[in-house]
Amino acid sequence: MKKVILFDLDGTLIDSTEAILESFGVTFEAFGRQVPLASEITKHIGHPLESMFAALGIEERAIDAHVSRYKEHYKEISKDKTILLPNAAEAVLLASEHATLGVVTTKTGSYSKVLLEHLGLMDYFEVLIGREDVKYPKPHPEPILKAIKNLDVKNKENCWMIGDTCMDIQAAKSAGIIGVAVTSGYASREKLKECALEVYDDVLMALGAIVAKK
Repeated sequence: MKKVILFDLDGTLIDSTEAILESFGVTFEAFGRQVPLASEITKHIGHPLESMFAALGIEERAIDAHVSRYKEHYKEISKDKTILLPNAAEAVLLASEHATLGVVTTKTGSYSKVLLEHLGLMDYFEVLIGREDVKYPKPHPEPILKAIKNLDVKNKENCWMIGDTCMDIQAAKSAGIIGVAVTSGYASREKLKECALEVYDDVLMALGAIVAKK
């Protein structure tokens, strides 16, 4: 039976750190606020924007306005300031030879598709679930469950989720599939070992291990 492999985006396949930091900076400045340290922003990457702004001290009544301003700027710069992580393209090509592929991300799905098209990878994915496609984002299982439903998966034992945060691994476990962690993103190996049984340096190494499984 053919495998199904789902990928997170930021820190797993792509590096959009520059675009994210710039967009947060522009947003905070637009509202006359002090821009947080880069380290404070990056430790929240992977969470939905609403959660990130809340964690960075924005009061609930102002979050929607901040998210809108962020998206406005991010949309303008994201293609120019996003790159594939090392070995990401090779990993997707390898995965496509052995599995049906999908993306499950807390990024806005429409922006994610544009980025993946720009980077030449979108055609390899049969489903992409973004923040606007679900009520509850990762670590809730809803995004993964929606992806595997759209792919008409019959056997969850043949499904994997690769991500760079414990949110990805927790969502996979809750959805009843296998979570595999990579250290190419925003969580340390030590942190990932707390939630994942399998931790690899990058997505290509993770793919090699998955492909080798019978």
